[in-house]
This record gives sequence, C-alpha cells and structure tokens, in this order.
Amino acid sequence: MSLLKEEQVPQNKITAVGVSAVGMACAISILIKDLAVDILTYVVWKLSGFPKNRVIGSGCNLDSAQFQYLMGERLGVHPLSFHGWVLREHGDSSLPVWSGVNIAGIFLKNLHPKLGIDGDKEHWKEVHKQVADSAYEVIKLKGYISWATGLSVGDLAESIMKNLRRVHSISTVIKDLYGIKDDIFLSVPCVLGQNSISDIVKVTLTSKEEAHLKKNADTMWAIQKELQF
Repeated sequence: MSLLKEEQVPQNKITAVGVSAVGMACAISILIKDLAVDILTYVVWKLSGFPKNRVIGSGCNLDSAQFQYLMGERLGVHPLSFHGWVLREHGDSSLPVWSGVNIAGIFLKNLHPKLGIDGDKEHWKEVHKQVADSAYEVIKLKGYISWATGLSVGDLAESIMKNLRRVHSISTVIKDLYGIKDDIFLSVPCVLGQNSISDIVKVTLTSKEEAHLKKNADTMWAIQKELQF
C-alpha cells in the first residue's frame, strides 16, 4: 500500500510520545515495519538521534522475496538461484529492476529485450503486479498479513543478530545516490549485520529506472519537508 497516490492529501502532523526514553532502551538499532514505512523511518531517525545506518525500514524485503519466488517458479528454478531486486517503496509503488534480473549471470533482458515492459507478449510484468497485489489478496482471503510480515521482519532481525551480512532490499537514507539530494528513505539493497547497515549496494539502473526512483524520491520529499515535529 502506498501513501503517495496523487489523489491523496498527505497528513503532515507528527505527534511524538516519550522520545526521551530512547536513550534508556538497550538497542543498537531500530527496525521499523509499517505500511508507510519510509516516512515513519525518516521520522524515527529524526526523533531518535541514532546514526542513519542503525534506523532501518523493512521496506522492500518482502517484495523482493516474493518477486524472487514468483520469478523462480515461472522460470523453473529455485528462488535462491534467481537474482533480482525490488526497490523504492513497499507495495504499489515498488520498482522491479528488470534490467538486472539474471540466473547465474545470464541477464534475462539479453534474451528477451521486452522483459517487464508494455508490449511484452509473454506478460512478465504480471509477475510484479502479483507482488504488488499480494497483500490485498491475502487480506481478502484471511483478513490479515501478519505471518508474511513477521517472517520478513524476523529475517532482517536474524541478519543483524547473527551478523550474517546478507543483502536485503531495505529502507535507508539514499541521499547522494542516483542524483537524490535530500534525506530520503527508500529501499535499496544493503548489507545487513551486527553493525546494522554496513554498506549500500548501488545497483546499476537504466536511465528510465533511475528516473522512476528519482521521481518517487521527489514526491516523498514534498511530504517530508512539510512534517511538523
């Protein structure tokens, strides 16, 4: 679900309760999970005083896992053998990096140039639509999505607690990446371990993919700059 649909009027009033208690919490990192995860991660970062690498939004971790599973299923390979990322925002506004999807270094775009774009007769774009719509389908059938959400957050917590240094698509500050000049939290692949985010993996994007990311960042900043703490 996205809070950035053009027809929506954003709310810009933030009420903070008990922020002075953060210093008493025995935590080295803060992990945020919410439908509006990117905005809230920014707010928590501002209020907590924590270093930016230690305030983490669950972001597109679940989206990327679903994308890898569905693509692997369609291609007939195990999801761990399919390499592809979903960036930007969790849900409707997520951005699959079609230019980078590959199996064992063989890029699918080289085999099928129309992969993931309109006019593709094989309809690969539907895979990402399934990812974006999955939450609505689960809610319609079960009434809640807590299991998938919990497993995704547990996956991130495990990487931190066990210092696994796995790469996850999570929400972090992407200022100075892809031409973005503001303190925007969006999902990009990050190395996650005992020091929280130790490195950001700058995925190579096409000019069109980068433009989509930049546009979303501009929209996000238009909301963030109006926030009143």
